[in-house]
Amino acid sequence: MDTGHILLAEYEQVKQEQRARIGFRDNLIYATFGTMAAVIGSTLARSGHLDMLLLLPPLSVILGWTYLVNDEKISAIGRYVRNELAPRIKELTAERADVLGWEAAHRHDAHRRSRKRIQLAVDLLTFCVAPLAAIAVYWLLGPVRWPLLLVSLAETAMMLGLAFQIVRYAEL
Repeated sequence: MDTGHILLAEYEQVKQEQRARIGFRDNLIYATFGTMAAVIGSTLARSGHLDMLLLLPPLSVILGWTYLVNDEKISAIGRYVRNELAPRIKELTAERADVLGWEAAHRHDAHRRSRKRIQLAVDLLTFCVAPLAAIAVYWLLGPVRWPLLLVSLAETAMMLGLAFQIVRYAEL
């Protein structure tokens, strides 16, 4: 097997991993909404138990971090294809033609920056703002007992840490 076939096989493998990660990452959004609905529904069904809202932040951190890690790996695969594989494959072509052009072309559309900013806002809203709102509802309306107050303060710190990481990896 020659180098070109090996590189193309590698390209297929990393693209397959990227597709699988995209599907998994996107399903984490639905899992997060389902988790939110379950926690909020359970809280409403058991009136007077607003402390159940404190289940939402740790679940959101787990789902949000998993989303973020997969999103970063998806981007890393794209960078690898653009910066490593495409140039190596290009070197093997007789006319040194650009190859795997879509890997770079889709990153240069006029609306990419605004789309990335909107995605950042959606990610923060989904994984951070909603759980922080749950904490605020507990603080404002629930019977705030000191052990759960300490838990809620720790959860607030976790949510802010996740928000920082989401912004850090946003690739604006």
